[in-house]
Formats: sequence, structure tokens, C-alpha cells
Amino acid sequence: MSTTRNILLTETERSLAASFPASFHWGAATASYQIEGATREDGRGPSIWDAFSETPGKVYQGHTGEVAADHYHRMAEDVALMAKLGLDSYRFSIAWPRILPKGTGAINEKGLDFYDRLVDALLAHQIQPYVTLYHWDLPLTLHQRGGWLSRETAFAFADYAEIVARRLGDRVKHWITLNEPWCSAYLGYAVGVHAPGMQDRQAAVNAGHHLLLAHGLAVPRVRAASPDCKLGLALNLGPRYPGDDRPETARDLDRADMFANRWLLDPLYRGSYPAQLFELMELDAPPIEEGDLTIISTPIDFLGLNYYTRAVVYGQEQPPHPDACKESNPADATYTAMQWEIFPQGLRDMLVRLHQEYHIPSLYITENGAAFNDTWNGGETISDPGRVSYLRDHIAAVADAIRDGAPVDGYFVWSLMDNFEWAYGYDKRFGIVYVDYESQQRVIKESGRWYAQHIAAFHDIHRPL
Repeated sequence: MSTTRNILLTETERSLAASFPASFHWGAATASYQIEGATREDGRGPSIWDAFSETPGKVYQGHTGEVAADHYHRMAEDVALMAKLGLDSYRFSIAWPRILPKGTGAINEKGLDFYDRLVDALLAHQIQPYVTLYHWDLPLTLHQRGGWLSRETAFAFADYAEIVARRLGDRVKHWITLNEPWCSAYLGYAVGVHAPGMQDRQAAVNAGHHLLLAHGLAVPRVRAASPDCKLGLALNLGPRYPGDDRPETARDLDRADMFANRWLLDPLYRGSYPAQLFELMELDAPPIEEGDLTIISTPIDFLGLNYYTRAVVYGQEQPPHPDACKESNPADATYTAMQWEIFPQGLRDMLVRLHQEYHIPSLYITENGAAFNDTWNGGETISDPGRVSYLRDHIAAVADAIRDGAPVDGYFVWSLMDNFEWAYGYDKRFGIVYVDYESQQRVIKESGRWYAQHIAAFHDIHRPL
């Protein structure tokens, strides 16, 4: 394993570290299917992502998460690596099929034992666990019974959430119910580029409603099992900006924002879906039963924001569906390997908007990072100046948002380590730690060293005299 060496921060960078309150949390994030591997071990059942990635043509070069970053076997090493980086918090997800191989029914104790050990290892290194209960690996058996198109899956999720919270809730004090339900619903059910691979827009809005219902049903169950916890969920949100001042653009900007952001924010924080959303999509409203929106809008303690980029909207002559607005980005901008524009200002703008429009009491950046084409020559580190700049500039945007009143309490870089990047397989690398997949060796990139020095400077500045 590489050892960190000092990177001298500039005075500007030290000033950046000093601009955050002493209570701020610095961490990194991962997801179970992306790093764990061991998909057939110790009683774990198959998930929709196992089935999807094993379907020819769905994932880059047929890659799967069967081995991934082998975190299931290398957990102790990885936690020690987090401590070396100086992380005080770590966001990870629980694999539902590792706990309940069929989604319901008999509990797999070996699965719970793994996360028990992980939580204890984190706490032994003074790293606070932030647990995500669902990061897309739905048990395959539940999918075969309807998946997120079935209302019963929402109730099954609440049962599963309580099982996990009962086991870990004495030590875990931060819970995230769902990660990016927009992606689960739309990319999984309408576009088909994510599991389960359906292409049905009506199915997507129905799935989205049941995902939100699952969140709402789980909230009181987790609270009861994990006293004094803080609880929220993580949404992928991105601001939309007008490409020009035409009235068609203003109209389409509102539609694009309705679809990308307000579709989930409004039911969570206002108890209703955006007016005309489903009508404008030329779809039926999802199967909303009496009391559903009250359950969905159950108060939570924080919102996690996953931010990567923005979009620029250009109006079309004919009014488009909200999910078919013309979005593009400047040709002269800088882009990541995902072809996502690097636009730190969007992070500041989104945080301030969430504070001002939705009055959210606590915000976390639960994911923020960039993929670049990193290569390793066998040395002690890997040069990734683009990611260093990305992190520095986005962290500065968070500082700007805090100065403008946004109640931001923590930042989690995506990702701790290179991993299985969903339909992109192992072709895209987001980690601040490089993973050589053949040897499973971990190598801290320059971005990881910079982040470690930033955190060290933060703690040095805020150390009591």
C-alpha cells in the first residue's frame, strides 16, 4: 500500500480549509455492488445488477461486479486506508440481497456480520459511518415479483431497513434511505441503461412513486430502531440554466427543472408532485393511494446532494415533454471522462436554492467527484491534476454556499476508490485511490494526497489551543 507524502498547500488552499466550521465532516463514499465483490459468497442472493451486468450488451465489455474492488475480503485494509487519508466519515451502502437473499423472509446473519465488523472497524479509527440502505442492488427475487412497479416492494424495503437498523443502530447515527431514486426509476425503467433495463416511461413514474413511498415508510422504522439518529436520503440534482432569452427557452427551462429536480423534491418537501408534471409528460399519474404523500413527506433531518454537473437548456419550437427538453453544454468548456461539464458554480447554486426554496435544515454533499483517464506506471502515486483541481474548486463552491447561508454539514468525495461504474464497467475511474484490478493493489492518487492534506489542514486550524 502506498504511503502518503506531504503536499504543500498554498496559502489560498489553507484559507479554504479555514473557511469551514469546526463541526464540518470530511469523508468519501462508495456503494456495495460497486466495490464489494463476493456476490456469490456467504449466503448473498442475486440482485438486479447481477442479472443486468450478466446480460450481453448491457455493460462495457461484459464487466460485472462479481469481484469489483474485492472490498468484502479487503475491508480491514480499506478502513486503514481511510484512516491514512484522515477521513472522519465514510458513506457506504448495505447490499440488500446480502441481508435478505430473497428480499424478504429469512435473514442472512453472515451478511449482517460483515457490516457489523465494518462499522466496528470504522469506529475504532474514529471514522463515523454514514449508512445508505439502498444503492440500487434490489434483490432479484423482488424484481421477479414486480420490483419497484409493485407497491409491496416499498413495504419490503421498510422491513429490511428496520432489520439493518436494529443490528447497527446502536453505533450508526447517520442513515440515508435511498441513493438517487431518480436514477433507479428513470434510468432503470424508462431508458434501460441501468438495471432492470426496462424502457417504459409510465413504468418509470410508477417506480419513482414506490421508491419515495419506500423512503417514507422506512423513516419511522429506522428512527425507532436507531435512537438519536439523523436520517435523510440522497438525490442527484443539477441546476438548469437558460441558453438564451427566448420565451420558448424560459418555458422549456421550467419543464426541464421540473423533471430533473422538482419531480422528487416537491413530494418530499411540499407533499405534492409538481403541477402538470405527468400531464405534460403525457403519462398517467403514478398509483397514489390515500396518505401516500403524507408518508413520503415525513420530516427528515438532512438531504444529501449528489452533484456532478449542470445542463444548459435551449427552447424548442414545439413544447417538449419535460423529459425531452433540449439540453447541451458549451463546446469550449472543460469536461471529465464521462463527458460531464466541470461547473463548480452549479454546486453552490444548487445548495443555496435548496436552502432558500425548500428550507432544508441540514445539507450534505453525499457525492461529488470526477472520472479521468488515470494510468499507473507502477510507482508510488498517480498524477491526476484534473481531479485535484476539480476537488479544490468544488470544495470552494461549498464554502461559497455556506457563506451565502446554506446549512452544509459535510462533504463526501466520490469515490474513495476506483470501482465498477455501472454500465461503464471498469472503464471509468472516479477514485482518489487507484485500484489495479488484476492485483487489487490500492495506490493513493495525487488527488487523494491533496484531499488528505486539506483535511489535515482543516483539523490543524480548528485544533483547540
